[in-house]
This record gives sequence, structure tokens and C-alpha cells, in this order.
Amino acid sequence: MDSYEGTATLEWWADRSTCLGRLRGRIAVCTAGDNWTCEATLESPLAAEDREGFDFLMQLDPHFTLRFDDASTLLVNVGEAGVEGRLILTAAETDTAEPTGTRHVPHQ
Repeated sequence: MDSYEGTATLEWWADRSTCLGRLRGRIAVCTAGDNWTCEATLESPLAAEDREGFDFLMQLDPHFTLRFDDASTLLVNVGEAGVEGRLILTAAETDTAEPTGTRHVPHQ
């Protein structure tokens, strides 16, 4: 079993040039074969206004770009773990029929 612990940023991109939200946190990834699990803990609790913005983005689309410190990215589904500040991340399935420049294309 392999694992990774470090910091990363969750980003919610409206399109290729507009990022509407960034959340910095610590992530812990565990892999076993082809399966992996990931938990993220936000670096600081969200203020009420930031919480409203995060909830709004989650309702629009729970897909975020997970940007690691080396600038590599991964599209993930974000779910709340039921504990304030903790998130569960899973790999997002991308639709290959989706045209370039749509919401799921992260900024490079």
C-alpha cells in the first residue's frame, strides 16, 4: 500500500480563466492496487461568508481541481465527511464527449 500526505489546493474553475474558489488544505491519500482514498482537512475553518460560497459551489457542481504543490492537478469529486473542515475526495470521471473549454477543464 502506498500513501501520500502533504498540502494541496482545491480550486473550482468556472472556465479556463475564471477560478471562483480556492481552499488550501492537508491531504492524505492511500492507495491499494487500482483503488485510492483521500481525505482533506482545510488549513483553517471557513468564515460564514466563505462557507456560503463553498456550499454554493458544491451545489452547482462538486468537481474541483486538486492542485498539488508541484503544480500537477487531478479532477476530483468533493464530499463532506460530516466533520467541520474535513472533506472526502474521489477521482472524477470525465466525459470524453465534453468539448474543450467547459467547466471541467482546469486552468494550466
